[in-house]
Amino acid sequence: MEKKSNGKFYSSHDVFMFILFALFGIFMFFVPITLGGKNTIPIDHITNLVKSIPNYNFIFGIIIVIAGVIYAFTQKQWKGSALNLVFFILKLTSLIFLVMYVTKKGPERFFEKDMLPTIWNGIMVSVTTIVPIGSVFLAFLTGFGLMELIGVFMEPVMRPVFKTPGKSAVDAVASFVGSYSLALLITNRVYKEDYYTSKEASIIATGFSTVSATFMVIIANTLEIMEYWGTFFWITLLVTFIVTAITARIYPLSKKPDVYYSGAIQGSDIKKKVTFEDAVNAGMEGYKKSDSVLKTVKNNFLDGLRMSLNIAPSLLGIGMLGLIIAEYTPVFDILGYIFYPFTLLFKVSEPMLTAKAISLSIAEMLLPSTLVASAGLDLTTKMLIAIVSVSEILFFSASIPCIMGTEIPVKFSDYIIIWIERVILSIIIAMPILWIVF
Repeated sequence: MEKKSNGKFYSSHDVFMFILFALFGIFMFFVPITLGGKNTIPIDHITNLVKSIPNYNFIFGIIIVIAGVIYAFTQKQWKGSALNLVFFILKLTSLIFLVMYVTKKGPERFFEKDMLPTIWNGIMVSVTTIVPIGSVFLAFLTGFGLMELIGVFMEPVMRPVFKTPGKSAVDAVASFVGSYSLALLITNRVYKEDYYTSKEASIIATGFSTVSATFMVIIANTLEIMEYWGTFFWITLLVTFIVTAITARIYPLSKKPDVYYSGAIQGSDIKKKVTFEDAVNAGMEGYKKSDSVLKTVKNNFLDGLRMSLNIAPSLLGIGMLGLIIAEYTPVFDILGYIFYPFTLLFKVSEPMLTAKAISLSIAEMLLPSTLVASAGLDLTTKMLIAIVSVSEILFFSASIPCIMGTEIPVKFSDYIIIWIERVILSIIIAMPILWIVF
């Protein structure tokens, strides 16, 4: 038996498998279940099971950091620019903290619960464990047509709202449910093929390349808000995209040229009405073009593993340096004063601490949660910190170096300005929503 869509035929088996894979992916990421007295999404249960292996955190942590440093050497990550060299050196500092953790030798303060143990167990090991695991199941959200179907439905929205082509919806979905590094590769390739202008590519890279749902699970667990996972996810998605719509219209993104990679100037888009059949067509064509389940899952897992190798030294090295700077210098206190008027205006509990925590996101998006995890903040404030940690998008331990590795024309000063804009806008937009919800 065959199903017809817009003149094209798909077998009942294809339609059934498309729906089955989509529902399975949605279940794994968005349907909390209770196991062992804990209510959370299935991939979190799997990650916790893996981490319950005796001595897992200690042994796996050592292996992934050393392997990550070796990977950085094999990829010659110091090449390309002076900034790349700086990030490479920062990755090497992870070896210092690894030796400290293993030998238990170093400043006594470093071994207190909220310092090195938190960075090692709560962030570095947790993230590098869940990313490959999450990547396996993300295959069912991104690899079998669901993303293409969503992308077509989003097409009438993208140009008027975000000033980007309809096809950029795929990049947005790929980042939010998948990997921002993978999405950036897609963006860069499409930009170099003259499908995006410099402005469009810059908007997509700095506005859609957020961390995936797997990283959001880490934030939610650290702040103990996992029972509100669905609320956290959807508010974060909404805030992130509203902020992107605004930043696309203000400096520096508004001043980027509408010129293609080849130098050609952008013409006018041909607009057509999008129908339900178009979306179904795109989804089913995406399914038909997909590789086998085994190959897709394998490739996703390897992508996740490579990502873990790439970020493990950064999470440990830059993460610890960020906490040391926060502990012993006024750098983040000073940065926090940029956001303090806004946390004060919206009557956030502990407005200065919250502003300081949020300022840490420029170093590493997981650090704000770490700083305030044991501060006894109320639910609304925890939610705000969790949301801003994701919606700010730009941080030096991963996303900024990833964008710098592309041909997308974003300057160093642009990163700082856009980050400040995104944090302020995220606070302004998120707080009223949180007041209504909670």
